[in-house]
Amino acid sequence: MKKVIHLISIIATLFFLQAAFSQESKVPSGAVRVGVLNDQSGVYSGMGGLGSVVAAKMAIEDFGGSVLGVPIELISADHQNKTDIGSTIAREWYDVKKVDVILDLAASNVGLAVMGIAKQKNKIVINTGSGSSRITNEECNDRTAHWVYNTYALAHGTGQAVLEQGGDSWYFITADYAFGHSLEKDTTDVIKAAGGKILGSIKHPLNASDFSSFLLQAQASGAKVIGLANAGTDAVNAIKGAKEFGLLKNKKQQIVGLTTYVTDVYGLGVETAQGIQLTEAFYWDMNSETRAWSQRFFDRHKRMPSMIQAGTYSGVMHYLKAVKAAGTSEAGPVMAKMKSMPINDFYAKNGVLREDGLMVHDMYLFQVKTPEQSKSPWDLYTLKQTIPGSQAFASLAESKCPLIKR
Repeated sequence: MKKVIHLISIIATLFFLQAAFSQESKVPSGAVRVGVLNDQSGVYSGMGGLGSVVAAKMAIEDFGGSVLGVPIELISADHQNKTDIGSTIAREWYDVKKVDVILDLAASNVGLAVMGIAKQKNKIVINTGSGSSRITNEECNDRTAHWVYNTYALAHGTGQAVLEQGGDSWYFITADYAFGHSLEKDTTDVIKAAGGKILGSIKHPLNASDFSSFLLQAQASGAKVIGLANAGTDAVNAIKGAKEFGLLKNKKQQIVGLTTYVTDVYGLGVETAQGIQLTEAFYWDMNSETRAWSQRFFDRHKRMPSMIQAGTYSGVMHYLKAVKAAGTSEAGPVMAKMKSMPINDFYAKNGVLREDGLMVHDMYLFQVKTPEQSKSPWDLYTLKQTIPGSQAFASLAESKCPLIKR
């Protein structure tokens, strides 16, 4: 009898060790680690920042807190919009802290650098914060997903709408780094293709405080449209400056914020921002699903979510589903699952992650409400147009991504 009991004990121990080894091989580090790397103290902190960390935490909790029998851990840091700082953090996360996926990554200079590191380390990036269209064009790789928006979509959303309303001559005030350059280029392509004219542009440093000289030069150009190829507090400060110069009420010229977020509009107030047209991937008050999730986010963060914050939740959730479906945290199989599984959540319906890494989904053209139309502090937008994903984003035929099989 003792021999039988001893034999059963040995078998049980071997089974346990086999199970433990099997689990370790699925997730070698013993946990699936999610990193949110973004601007938490500067020009882009309002549209992503700590709100993206909150959104990622919500996704992990909603998923159940574990996958493949191991815990899901969240780590976050501020890259301060500096490429060297962001790159150093990403290398440490991948090499030392064994982070499996990094999200957000506004701004584009940091996003482009980190996606290159991810490729070297065989890790994954889900870029929910950067906007440069280079991410899935010249710089694309098979370990990067571009989730929320890009400069092509903004140009073909807001830029196209303004053109159709008679805004056929433009002058750009552009943030002098990768995102601003891409946004100006993509919008210029739209304008010229429709027979419009570019009367000039001027570059400004990131986190500029005084836009007076830039606005005066734009005003002197005589362009019908002064296009702001910037974002975050840069865009907010430019619009505030335009108000001081009376440009917001100038019928001969209009200010167009090519990258304006709901958090920016809330900060400006509808009295200042009324009538501005903008393109976004998400708005909290679209339907019952968006309202339900956004209220949960608001209860934690005391602000309604931006498209980056909502997109970060969506990206984390899709990644975790792919890890579960792949049965491993290894980057190759997980990315393959991410590309084979449709995205259907409160953020996007029938979204598809293409072979170039671009997540194609509908975009939306909004107009900021007047003070009379707005019934509450966050009641800010009127939907003007739903732009199907096939129109909002460049086709594979237009892409310069070397991953695409021609």
